[in-house]
Amino acid sequence: MGNIVAVVGRPNVGKSTFFNRLIKRREAIVDAVSGVTRDRHYGKTDWNGREFSLIDTGGYVVGSDDIFEAEIDKQVELAIDEADAIIFMVDVETGVTGMDEDVANLLRKVEKPVFLVVNKVDNNKRAEDAVEFYSLGLGEYYTIASINGSGTGDLLDAVVEALPEKEEIEEEQLPRFAVVGRPNAGKSSFINALIGEDRYIVTDIAGTTRDSIDTKYNRFGFEFNLVDTAGIRRKSKVKEDLEFYSVMRSIRAIEHCDVCLLVLDATRGFDGQVQNIFWLAERNRKGVVILVNKWDLVEKDNKTAKEFEKYIRQEIAPFTDVPIVFISVLNKQRIFKAIETAVEVYKNRTKRIKTSVLNETLLPIIEHNPPPAYKGKYVKIKYIMQLPTPQPQFAFFCNLPQYVKDPYRRFLENQLRDHFDFNGVPVSVYMRKK
Repeated sequence: MGNIVAVVGRPNVGKSTFFNRLIKRREAIVDAVSGVTRDRHYGKTDWNGREFSLIDTGGYVVGSDDIFEAEIDKQVELAIDEADAIIFMVDVETGVTGMDEDVANLLRKVEKPVFLVVNKVDNNKRAEDAVEFYSLGLGEYYTIASINGSGTGDLLDAVVEALPEKEEIEEEQLPRFAVVGRPNAGKSSFINALIGEDRYIVTDIAGTTRDSIDTKYNRFGFEFNLVDTAGIRRKSKVKEDLEFYSVMRSIRAIEHCDVCLLVLDATRGFDGQVQNIFWLAERNRKGVVILVNKWDLVEKDNKTAKEFEKYIRQEIAPFTDVPIVFISVLNKQRIFKAIETAVEVYKNRTKRIKTSVLNETLLPIIEHNPPPAYKGKYVKIKYIMQLPTPQPQFAFFCNLPQYVKDPYRRFLENQLRDHFDFNGVPVSVYMRKK
């Protein structure tokens, strides 16, 4: 499974600044998604060749009457329990506070790597002041200045070294279709309807699935694994925040699947939580099928489906080449169409285009629609090839790759989609020096 690193601490110690700086180190492959509760973000990054997901939690405040802070406390506890390593950030300017001690008490019980990080250490005097954090009883600490990145390299070297290695699955590698979405959108019911038995616990209470479980499935002459990613805490002693845990569970499942079937509740719409999960899938370059469940509960006329689909595509722009299937799990309406569509998306994701076909098809189009001149210089694209990657990535070789801007890259992507059908699959376009 993918590694998760949680960044925790009390409010205003610089966690978000640290997070933002880290995820921007690798702009080509890294992005972040804002959470639905204040001051929480999810990002994917890498260091020394090790990729991991980063969770920036809200500030931990024990005993607060503020309802938002109480919810953030739950999320911090969930993040600590789910993460493979924890970065505990404190502030050298304020020194050790009672809230720091509360977090330290929580972390001393955790049997996972914990990295005590003293932030805002940007001179020798502050480095000397940091010594007092030994009193938290967490051993050695790292000093950084998240505002300018000082010290983060040594910290990240230690973090990635402590992360457990991903388990290599030696058994047959079946395609994995992850069923993701908000709690109570109908994910488990969808799988039950497909396999014709109550393999999963299905109730009207949000978040009754205990863990991600694979179900082998064979239909349309195609065998694959279905993964239900609903989820609440496996340990009952931890208070639950179902929305937050749903995203954390989805992060792991999305990283290790081929196609995401994003189930949404038609009565709730394509809201921020669903959009977060959609963009997690897109940024991980996975195939996506959007399933609009409970369509039978929506009052509709002959225009309702088209208007709903138009709204979704506006929200997911510019990645609009995504199949949208309106289903009713209760009535078993179009559920097999949903799987058929997922199989087609998987085939699109694993499609290989011959180099000769790529060049014969696209070079004449590019010749008639060349990149705009930049500073009086003309870009000439000479050669195209598909890269040997698990998802569609294409290299366009030219004389001046640095002058090809995003609008023209989107033009090239659209030409690839128009001629070779990559429906439901993110496509990456790279400009390379010939």
